[in-house]
Amino acid sequence: MQSEGGCAMYEMGKAELDALKSVIKSGQTFRYRGGEGGWCDRFETALKKKIGVRYAVTTNSGTSALICALAGIGVGPGDEVIVPAYTFMASAIAVTAVGGIPIIVDIDESLTIAPSAVERAVTRYTKAVIPVHMNGRVCDMDALRRLAGKHGMKIVEDACQAVGGSYRGRRLTSIGDVGAFSFNHFKIISCGEGGAVLTDDMKIYDRALILHDGGAVFRAYADKLKTPFFAGMNFRVSEFQGAILHEQLRRLDRILANLRARQAAMTEVFASSPNLRISPNNDPAGDCGCCVSLTFGSGDEAKAFAERVNSLKAGCGAGRPIDSGRHVYVNWEPILKKQGSHNGKLNPFRWARRKIEYSPDMCARTLDILARTVMIGVPYGATPAECRRMARRIIG
Repeated sequence: MQSEGGCAMYEMGKAELDALKSVIKSGQTFRYRGGEGGWCDRFETALKKKIGVRYAVTTNSGTSALICALAGIGVGPGDEVIVPAYTFMASAIAVTAVGGIPIIVDIDESLTIAPSAVERAVTRYTKAVIPVHMNGRVCDMDALRRLAGKHGMKIVEDACQAVGGSYRGRRLTSIGDVGAFSFNHFKIISCGEGGAVLTDDMKIYDRALILHDGGAVFRAYADKLKTPFFAGMNFRVSEFQGAILHEQLRRLDRILANLRARQAAMTEVFASSPNLRISPNNDPAGDCGCCVSLTFGSGDEAKAFAERVNSLKAGCGAGRPIDSGRHVYVNWEPILKKQGSHNGKLNPFRWARRKIEYSPDMCARTLDILARTVMIGVPYGATPAECRRMARRIIG
């Protein structure tokens, strides 16, 4: 089964069905208390090898993976965590979930967090930065690592939209201190809902593992942990999800190769047009290939181009990131209104160590860039030759 384009469940079929059947036949749907060594463990082992890290914890969503990652590095009340103004709201909500304060900063034309904006936002209360690899596009990790070293910040890579992507030959989530993936329906590999925390740091792993499993103290792995136990949550996955993910991971490199081939075919055509400008990219070779991004001189020009592409019905959709709803900070109502918890006494903004102000115009550069950018989805079901024909039809 293939999606009709866009970043959603590119491949799923017999292998996943057979894996699910094996779970049902075994009668062991829980990953612990008899499930040790099963599908979840096998998936985590394969994922660690694929990404090149020592530790992995599978969670029930990308959001819970981010929460576990932030808890893993010790973010707590009053700690500031820098996040980009263009990302799904969950990147900021995860910060408040552990008691932290999200500090929202601009992106640049690569559509990822601007290192210069990060440096301006650093204070003595800054604990970490979350570079978000949006739409499969990678952040400038060299610059961010330099800043992290200079200011003593931790790096939490949000690769929820970039599973399998890389930067200068290193897989995403293996570059920072810890990283997070998402496996929901709209991601490169999927089990419907799911996520993962990845790190090389044993302490971060222990803390993430304990938080993700409220029953950690009772598990067979308990004696191996060096970190004191604390009250955790339930962010676990079942053997059903582990089975699907194990088979999805085997497809990952082929999915990425197919996406990149189609993206390259479209990019080649668009780059040949004197009227179009390909958006800057921090590492084109590491881009997941989900879309082609074009930058225009004005928002009106970009809007007209996107509308024209969609009216052609050429087989690929186009849109401006400014119109992507909760991916743009101006729509993060719970954050902008500082409603950080269901209970006012638990609201992390009460613990801020300085006055925090949010406003709809606080990241004007981001709004300008998002309005001037058009993203064209790569149609996974089309061949590279068909993608070239689509692109030629678009440029006229």
